[in-house]
This record gives sequence, structure tokens and C-alpha cells, in this order.
Amino acid sequence: MIFPCDRSHELGLYDLGLTHPFWYFGTSNYGVERVLSRPQAKLWGEGGSWKGTSMNRYGFLANAVLGVAVWVSGAGRVAAQVPAADGVPAHMVVTVEPHHGSEAPVIQQADVLVFEGKERDKVTEWIPAEGEHAALEFMVLLDDGSNVSLGTQLEDIRQFILEQPASTKIGIAYMQNGTAKIVQNLTTDHAQAAKALRLPMGIGGINGSPYFSLSDLAKRWPESNARREVIMASDGIDRYYGSRDIDDPYLQEAIADLQRAGVVVSVIYTPGVGHFGHSYWQTYWGQLYLAQVADRTGGEAYDIGFTGAPVSFAPFLDDLTHRLTHQYFLTFLAKPPKKAGLQQVRLRSEVPNVDLVSADRVYVPAEPR
Repeated sequence: MIFPCDRSHELGLYDLGLTHPFWYFGTSNYGVERVLSRPQAKLWGEGGSWKGTSMNRYGFLANAVLGVAVWVSGAGRVAAQVPAADGVPAHMVVTVEPHHGSEAPVIQQADVLVFEGKERDKVTEWIPAEGEHAALEFMVLLDDGSNVSLGTQLEDIRQFILEQPASTKIGIAYMQNGTAKIVQNLTTDHAQAAKALRLPMGIGGINGSPYFSLSDLAKRWPESNARREVIMASDGIDRYYGSRDIDDPYLQEAIADLQRAGVVVSVIYTPGVGHFGHSYWQTYWGQLYLAQVADRTGGEAYDIGFTGAPVSFAPFLDDLTHRLTHQYFLTFLAKPPKKAGLQQVRLRSEVPNVDLVSADRVYVPAEPR
């Protein structure tokens, strides 16, 4: 079959460099795809035979090889896409997550690819979050509407706090009336932070919406150059909005506030009090919301898919501790926006069997004038 040149965009020929008006695609009766020039195309019959030419199969194969060479050349140009050299610096925290096992490979700056849509951005910094760059501000955010099962997990949380390195500041907050009520400001005194933990009040709906509390925490976070992370324990149910759809506006606003502030949120599902604590419908939506917060800010979601309380937080907190030791500061040149705001990005690595986990949007300041 012969395709006219004006359909080349449908075949992806523009991406492969085959946009010359004399190129056509055809298939021989030998089952080999080939590229035909316009004069040759006129000689190609619908039955798969040559018309009005004495060209033999050797000539055909030579042309087929030529076609493959052109295809490979075009594909190579796509793979070797050069990132834009100008743009506005944007910053993210990235976690390296291996596909198998727990040991993450060392990722070099040259291994990191950043894309906005189909366009690749230039990576200017890729700094391991260790040594002089290990500073971390970490908030423990607990839902005061949780049932008594959360009380049995407080010792696991205390141990997690006490095991953090000296470079980590810990703060404690509880979700109340749409705010993050801070009972311990960020401190390097981990023993003091651990003492601030208490049982939840166990009052249904006291949080207003867990996503109000997340927004409040993100907006009030003090400026610093340290990583910002949260571990949040909640049922995720938005009693203020209700369980209507995945685009809960308060959830989406919280995600945007967290992304603007560069806060990574990991979540642990723990049931609330009353009927909502065992309603499969409410639990389903609450867990979807929690998972979305974690995924879109570059964190991890734990105990999702279960309706009861976790047996122990310890395995989740151990995994989180491990993730914190495989993080990097990424700086890249984003497309200069006319107005400051969040821009969609995606990351990948040239190193096989590893994921670069980050927020799916990054705050980009307006281009300086």
C-alpha cells in the first residue's frame, strides 16, 4: 500500500525525519517494509509487483536497506534530543526508588531526564541530600478524628522520631477545625518532639477536612533551604465536601499548596471514629484521596486497600526512613512562564530498573524582565 506524502504526520514520519515530499511507505510481496521515492511509487502496483521496470529483487533490497537506514537516522535524532539551554531555574526533591530490592543505585546528573510535555529541560544540579545537604524539616501530622487504634501506634512513631539523624528537625501537629494545630514546632531535640505526642481526641469530623489542615500547614511552613516532608496519619475522608468524585476541590487545592511549597507528603491510612470508620464506601474514597496526595507530591502511601487499622506503623516508618536516605535536590531550567505558577513535569532516568519519584508539578517563578 502506498501512502500519499500528506499523511506522513499520521505515520509519525515527522518524528523520524521522513518528511521529504518524495518519500512513501510501501510493502513488497516479500513482506518487507520499505521507503519508496515518488518515481518508484508510481511503478508500484496494488498487487505487490513492479510495473514497467526491469528492476530485480536485489535492487529492491538495496532500497529497503536505504529506507531502514533513513529510519534509524531519524530515530537517532529523536533519542539524542538536546535540552533547551535557557529557562527559569526550578527546584524539586526527588526520591530514587529501585524496582527490585532496597538498594538504590547511584544516579548521576547525566542520568536524569526532565520533560515538560515532549520538550526536554536542562538539568543544572543534582545534589544528594546528604552531608552538608542533609537538612530535613519533618512534620508528623495526626488526625484528631482517628479512633483509639491510633493510640497503639504512638510508640512506633516515638521510635521513628528518636531514630532520626541530628540533621532532621521534627515537628508535631494535629488536625483540628480545618487547621494544623502545632503542638511542637520544628526542633532538633527529638526527645522533646516525641514527648509532644498524645492520644487523638477521637471526635468525628473534628478535622473539618484533612485537606484544609494540609493546606494550612503548607502555607505556614517557614522559609528554608531544607527538604520539607510530612507523614500524615488519617482516614482521608473529606466530611466537609463528601465522597463525590476524585476532583474534590479541597483535595486539589491542598495538593497545589503543597507543590508550591515543595512539601513531600507520605500517608498512612488509619480509621476514624463512628460509622465512617468501617464504611467501605467512605473508606474507599478516603484512601483514594490519601493516595493521590502522596503520589502527586512525591511521597508514599501506606496501608491503602485495607479497611481496618494497621497492625503496626513500624514497617511503614522503616520504609520511609529508608526512602529519606535516597533523595536528591534537583534543579533544572523550566520553560519561562508569563506568570508564576505550577507546571507539569515528568522525570525518568537513563539507569534501568529505577524510578525517580517526585511531585508531578513544580512551582516556576515568572521570567525576570
